[in-house]
Amino acid sequence: MYYPRSFLKFILLGFLLVSLPLVYALAELILSLDRLESQGRQEVVQAAQAGRTSRLLYEQATTLERVARQQLILDDPALLEEYARLREEFRQTTRQLAALPLEPGAQAGLEKLADRESRLHKLLLAPRRAPDVATDLADGYAQLVDGAQAMLASSSQLTQRAIERLQETATQGREKWLYVGLATVAIAIALAILFATLISRPIRQLDLAIRQMGSADFTHAIKVTGPQDLRYVGQRLEWLRGRLSELEQQQARFLRHVSHELKTPLTAVREGAELLRDDVGGKLTPEQRDIVRIVRDNTLNLQKLIENLLAYQQIRAMEPAELGPVALPDVVNRVLREQRLAALARMITFDAKLKSATVIGDAERLRTIIDNLVSNAIKYSPRNATIELAVGAKDGCAVLDVIDEGRGVAVADRARIFESFYTGPAPVDGRVKGSGLGLAIAREYAHAQGGRIEVAGRGDGKTGAWFRLSLPLAAAELRKPFATPALVASK
Repeated sequence: MYYPRSFLKFILLGFLLVSLPLVYALAELILSLDRLESQGRQEVVQAAQAGRTSRLLYEQATTLERVARQQLILDDPALLEEYARLREEFRQTTRQLAALPLEPGAQAGLEKLADRESRLHKLLLAPRRAPDVATDLADGYAQLVDGAQAMLASSSQLTQRAIERLQETATQGREKWLYVGLATVAIAIALAILFATLISRPIRQLDLAIRQMGSADFTHAIKVTGPQDLRYVGQRLEWLRGRLSELEQQQARFLRHVSHELKTPLTAVREGAELLRDDVGGKLTPEQRDIVRIVRDNTLNLQKLIENLLAYQQIRAMEPAELGPVALPDVVNRVLREQRLAALARMITFDAKLKSATVIGDAERLRTIIDNLVSNAIKYSPRNATIELAVGAKDGCAVLDVIDEGRGVAVADRARIFESFYTGPAPVDGRVKGSGLGLAIAREYAHAQGGRIEVAGRGDGKTGAWFRLSLPLAAAELRKPFATPALVASK
């Protein structure tokens, strides 16, 4: 496909080509109107000339009859001279009328009229006339006048036929213009659609490239077709994609190296805190034991942050998970066992209502999702609170609800709470904020397994966050009757 060098020139070219059928139609209309106007003028002139000439012919025939009758009575040579002059005018008028586009019948009648006048003239010039010849001359000139009057009527019919021809020409022109207009509009619309497609294609490619880079997808090369200036923009975007891909790889290597480098000294600090807590270095005083507990808790938090960083780095280049049937209640019970100590430290209890549900997913990634939801609920719940967990089924999906009694999620934060590195208000009891990666990782893992995580609104008037995880049920589970959890989210 040929493209001009400039996008503006391409738009102008498209506008010109779309306008060409319309310009042709306009020119054809002007020419048709001009032809119709010329034809109408010619028809009117001919009709008017035929009317004047036939009327003059009738007057001349009447004059010839009068002079001939006078000659028959007076036999005056001067009248013959007058007749000769009038006869020449009559013949000239006859030739003028014959030159007009008369009907074949009118032409034949005109010729008969001229022949009759010639015969009458010969009889009129005869030196000796029988008595019955005068009668024949009188009758003949009377018939000549009647023939001239018939020619006058024929000229009136010529005007009527001219009007009919003009009407017929106008009707044909209207039909022709209808077809020309429809064809022109169809061609113009087809060209407009073609050029709209050609013009929008590079714009869509640029939009797709920008959206692709905006979603941190640097794996697909950017190629933009079209005019040279847009291709140049596409080449610059491809260069930018390459640079961002390199930076992404550098960031991934940095996170990986820093996380591994931090884990080694952190392990030593944690082991030292564990040894001190177990009184390996000697009996600790209550104050010292509190300090060791603070060190140990913060090393656990720091280890969790490092693990989140590693998991986040793995998600950015996440390979497709190996999905299979997983018993969702078993994964939930495993996470609750792992979080039991953290919950006991804050005097938090779990109220679990777990119905049987087998989903299609990856067991380890499901554990990570549920662990992030439960640990997040523990972090933001007040002391002596209860965290509710319920597993059920709805619309062909297994549903896990995790509800705490904390301050909840503000409506303004619901749209951003799953973004990477986004942290809301600080947890209760002055606990340190997290890295903002837990819910982002959970959402990415859920999407990779065909599920979703959403924040539900509390419809019971209580405070607290309500997170709902939905995952596709296994085929065998779809044939079982399920009861939806008693907890109902209000969106």
